[in-house]
Amino acid sequence: MDADLLTEPDDKIELKGSGIIAAIKASGIEYILSVPDIVTSGGLLRPIARDPELKLIRVCKEDECIGIASGLSYCDKRALTLIQYTGFLDSINAIRGIAVEYGQPICMMIGLLGHDPYTTPRNSPRYGVRIIEPILEAMGIPHHLVNEEPDVAKIRPAIEDAYAKSHPVALLIGRRPSAS
Repeated sequence: MDADLLTEPDDKIELKGSGIIAAIKASGIEYILSVPDIVTSGGLLRPIARDPELKLIRVCKEDECIGIASGLSYCDKRALTLIQYTGFLDSINAIRGIAVEYGQPICMMIGLLGHDPYTTPRNSPRYGVRIIEPILEAMGIPHHLVNEEPDVAKIRPAIEDAYAKSHPVALLIGRRPSAS
């Protein structure tokens, strides 16, 4: 298999929103901060909005999520930002200042809108997707690609580590999660 491919194309491969939500809850997340995101709306955002165990805070701009998540962490509340990669790029300064320089446990779930899930993000034909991992690495932010069901197991340990060691983390959603 080509090193740039993650898996061979197979119509049976999917990413279930219910599994992602279960992992989010298992990590102690109580608040979801979000601007509507096409990649995650059907499989994540709508079910989260209906879930009585999670509190959804809708924001106007993605960088607002960063300050709110930081404030919640000071109150011993765990939050997850659910945004698209375009919102991540728009929020770089807030992420730099609050998450990186102040060492805050800002947990970001970033939808890779338009990404081909059978290639790595670095090999995406979309410039914005292609630069996400190098930017995260330059900022020293640990990141994990969540592209298939087995990848969901990365979510809880990544969030727990971010809160235990007070650092940001990015979970890159490489395919549209199903509503099941």
